[in-house]
Amino acid sequence: MRDFMDLFSLKGKKAIVTGGTRGLGYGMAEGLCRAGAEVAILGTSEKVRESADALARTTGVVVHGIVGDLVREEEVPNIYKRLVESLDGQADILVNCAGVQHRCVAEDFPMEEWNRILRVNLGAMFQMSQLAARDMLQRGYGRIINVASMTSFFGSVMIPAYAASKGGVAQLTKACSNEWSSRGVTVNAIAPGYMETKLTSDMKAKNPDQYEEVTARIPMHRWGKAEDLAGITVFLASDAAEYITGAVIPVDGGYLAK
Repeated sequence: MRDFMDLFSLKGKKAIVTGGTRGLGYGMAEGLCRAGAEVAILGTSEKVRESADALARTTGVVVHGIVGDLVREEEVPNIYKRLVESLDGQADILVNCAGVQHRCVAEDFPMEEWNRILRVNLGAMFQMSQLAARDMLQRGYGRIINVASMTSFFGSVMIPAYAASKGGVAQLTKACSNEWSSRGVTVNAIAPGYMETKLTSDMKAKNPDQYEEVTARIPMHRWGKAEDLAGITVFLASDAAEYITGAVIPVDGGYLAK
């Protein structure tokens, strides 16, 4: 019988993490590295290579940094190809973490920001999942992990495009799981609660009342950190989660339960 703890090991696995330069994506990539996976992280600038080097130094595994911008639909296939080539032609795990944000009241929300956010947060996620699934389905094995949000469950305020995109992420996760899970590819989503990231840093300045309300509601009395996503990411990527698919799992310090 296989050792129980081996179910959580990712040794020999190869993973892609979009949006892995910093923040939540970096924390998720670090978790995968510490579990033994070889990882390729995608970022929009050369800083992604610095992040890859830092991950490699701290975890002792091979990490690749690939530069690419998911905002342009026609470039995504080439971006995916370069990511997979860095992993010697195979990706067992895809973590879709790349995301953008813009905070503005709905009546004044600019359409160019609406289009950009829906494109990156939802459109590119589907493209990356589709490209990865084509390879994974041929092998009969794969793990796709999407990053959803608290706004997959409720609308919030001043972020209509982000809320719409993350609601879509939850439904996309379920739809893809329905088609692919019977062929060996599980599809799940992690829904982070209020996390200390660049995307949320402007809430305190632009909407201090909402910031105070959110903080008071979190039963653990703190906002989340990137490392709080490492464990759930490793779990969903591992054989321990083989029978979990189509789930949208909150990691929110108890926010939704209150």
